[in-house]
Amino acid sequence: MSTMRTLQRSAALAAMAGLALAALPLHAQEHADVPGSSLANSPPGAPLAPDWAYPQSTTHNQVGPPSGFHRASRVEARPIGIFDGQADVGAAVAPGRASLSGATYTIEAAGYNVWYTRDEFRFLFKTMSGDVSLAADIAYPHGGFGDHKALLLIRQSLEDDAREAFVALHGDGMIHLAQRPEAGKRISDMEYRIGSRGGLPGGQSPDSLVTLNAKRIGIEKKGNQFTLWVSEQGEPMHQFGAPITLEIAGPFYVGIGFSSHLPGVTETATLSNVVLDNSAGHVR
Repeated sequence: MSTMRTLQRSAALAAMAGLALAALPLHAQEHADVPGSSLANSPPGAPLAPDWAYPQSTTHNQVGPPSGFHRASRVEARPIGIFDGQADVGAAVAPGRASLSGATYTIEAAGYNVWYTRDEFRFLFKTMSGDVSLAADIAYPHGGFGDHKALLLIRQSLEDDAREAFVALHGDGMIHLAQRPEAGKRISDMEYRIGSRGGLPGGQSPDSLVTLNAKRIGIEKKGNQFTLWVSEQGEPMHQFGAPITLEIAGPFYVGIGFSSHLPGVTETATLSNVVLDNSAGHVR
């Protein structure tokens, strides 16, 4: 397709979306990674991402990345708190960042997801071997997309399709324990949603089902066994659900992360009172 025809098509798509190309920053037109990328799917001012990267909606069907699709992770080897560095795993089209104030890590990140056969998220990491206990309080100070998720991860590498085990708390309250058993394979998980009738504020009546957003989550690696730990409302942490079995050889990467589940839109998560111990049995 000629350059002129490409520009004409982009202008037509922008008009359909109620946008003007001139209103978009230049970098919003530089990320047509695969055929089919469309300005119509991108919020005003957001970088352009592939069509497949946008979440499920009434007008869009969510699918996984095309076979063989990768982006090299952007790595910053500068320590932050207890972590050795941070990275935009999968190089989301909108770069992420993180900061530390007192006991709270604030992560601002975009990213299509941590799912399917590859990931896009901001990752604060430490290189470790052996057993691991990792836990954090999680909050979303500005609300945001219901399926965004803060994560506690143990990954074989910083590649976007790495073997990994992780736990996450979604914006809508879902928690899960997930794994990618081999590099490039699709993730599988066990998901949990906690609710109460009459035991939490916010319901219209005692029969209303109110979602509980866990205060704190954790992951433990003991040999090849990975377990999810939860404190629902500040009580001592307890194992939640069955373990998964996965071999991740040391050295590996352990840390905290966040993905907005919106490929070009940055949102915010805070992870505080982080406990990271190079042994099992210390999730607290």
